[in-house]
Amino acid sequence: MRTLQLGNLQAGEGQPAFIIAEIGINHQGNVDIARELVKTAKECGANAVKLQKRSISRILTKEGLEMPYDNRNSFGKTYGEHKKALELSNSDYQTLNTYCRDLDIIFSASGWDEESIDFLDELDVPFFKMTSADMTNFPLLTHTAQKDKPMIMSTGMANMEMVKSAYSLVQPINNQIAILQCTSTYPSAFSEVHLNVLQTYIKEFPDAVIGYSGHEQGIAIPPAAVALGAKIIERHFTLDRTMKGGDHSASLEPQGFAKMVRDIRAIEDAMGNSQKEIQESEKPVFKKLGKSIVSATDITSGTPITTEMLTTKGPGTGISPMRIKEIIGKISTRDIAEDQVIMEEDIQWTT
Repeated sequence: MRTLQLGNLQAGEGQPAFIIAEIGINHQGNVDIARELVKTAKECGANAVKLQKRSISRILTKEGLEMPYDNRNSFGKTYGEHKKALELSNSDYQTLNTYCRDLDIIFSASGWDEESIDFLDELDVPFFKMTSADMTNFPLLTHTAQKDKPMIMSTGMANMEMVKSAYSLVQPINNQIAILQCTSTYPSAFSEVHLNVLQTYIKEFPDAVIGYSGHEQGIAIPPAAVALGAKIIERHFTLDRTMKGGDHSASLEPQGFAKMVRDIRAIEDAMGNSQKEIQESEKPVFKKLGKSIVSATDITSGTPITTEMLTTKGPGTGISPMRIKEIIGKISTRDIAEDQVIMEEDIQWTT
């Protein structure tokens, strides 16, 4: 696995997980809510915030724009009106970009069309996020790859052949790629998350950074993903899961997001290395709880030691029971009373 430069941070081999708070459209088209989301995400420990940028007329047909959209999460009578109501202006994006720089949190967005990608490039975002919806959108993938910036690609609604095809398209143009396991349901059932795909991706795409984008409820899955090798974590973020809008129910509120970050950092610390060793902090505990070879009877100085003369008890300050066969037949160097820990100097090791 390689590393990617994402703004002033790196993601990948040897780096802590890069955590993205996916604001998406949870700002409800209000830049003040967006600013509050950014500020709160920073306080919760996110490394980056991400929005969703669309040119509505470019991503939907006229029929799609005019489709009735009447439900409790609707912001317009038609789907087009709904989507337009949730878009921030270009000026809003510029304001948020500056605000993120001031707060020292990385800012980016998913560009859903070429026009949006061009605008984000002009805004100088440090990476592009490609949505699961565009995994098969080869024209958009190609257009974005030519910007020569890191591309983080979600893989919801795709099978392995589709992921391989998208990777094979982008990689010769731009090898700065991250691939995120994702299930595009809101919220996702745990049984459909398939974290083991992370291991498949790590083997299949050794030159990419592998991560996880989640829509499930709760905070258990992202730390598990990190334990399995995910180096980028993306979770939807909201101020209040009861707010109007389709993504809030699959989002984490500040308290939950902060706990997720805490648990991810704890998992990273706990992973340690692959060498099994006694920890320095365990040594005092072993003296109390460990076992030593102990005299089962009185042993007179100069007596050859037999099995019947020995037992094992705590504390663990004497000769280890692992060496009990070494002692059999050896000579005691002093009188040893019953129920005494036997020490190295109590045994004549050479004749």
